[in-house]
Order: sequence, then structure tokens, then C-alpha cells
Amino acid sequence: MTSVNLGSLTAAIAARFTFIRYLLASLCALSGDMLLFLALLRLNVTPAAAGAIGYVGGLLLHWLISIRFVFTSARRPTHGQRLGFVVSAAVGLGITTGLISALGAAGLAPAIGKLFAIPVSFLSVYAIRKYGVFAVS
Repeated sequence: MTSVNLGSLTAAIAARFTFIRYLLASLCALSGDMLLFLALLRLNVTPAAAGAIGYVGGLLLHWLISIRFVFTSARRPTHGQRLGFVVSAAVGLGITTGLISALGAAGLAPAIGKLFAIPVSFLSVYAIRKYGVFAVS
């Protein structure tokens, strides 16, 4: 008969729920981001600028959802967490605009470039936020 460590099982389940909550928060933020991105493209804003502005709009929405539903704590967010969130967003923004620009230069439509940037940025920023910005000490 195998012994199950309830502490590690509970931690594994909690980690999965954190990832699911983060994924749902990201989908909400991505919806706002993509809407703003596509609207700006229709207004003839350059693809890289539209990607950056859309990303920032999604970022603001993501912050609000993250501190309330994803990385919840009894304490209010610290200035360090706010700064870390912005720094992680800058990493994601660099990934997003870089991929949109590079793939656009390679001949892909900006919206397709954005679709390629989404999972790369998502996983990078999630790791930074989970293991850095909102790490449980």
C-alpha cells in the first residue's frame, strides 16, 4: 500500500487552481488586449504600437483581476509586488512587440504575429509572477 503525502497533494491541487485562475484572468485581459489591438489597427496605428497599447490595456485589467482572484493574500499588494508586476509586464511587452515586429517583417499578418506572441508571453510572465512577484515566502 502506498502512502500519500497530503501536504504535497494539497499543494499540487492549489497550484493547479492558481494556474487555472491565472489562465481565466489572462483570457479576460487578452480579450480586452485583442479588442484594443484590432481597433487600433483599424485606425491605422502601426502594428507594433497597437500591440503595445493593447498589451498595456490588458495589463491594467490583469492587475485588477490578479490581486483579487488569482494571487490572493490577506495583505494588500506591496510596492515591490506592484513594481514586479510592471517589470514582468515589460518582459511580456517586449516579447509581444518583438514577435509582432519580427513576424511581420517575415511577411505574416500582424494579428497572426500577435497569436504567436500570446503563448510565449503568457508562459514567461506567469512564471515570473508566480515564482517571483507573488511567491509565497
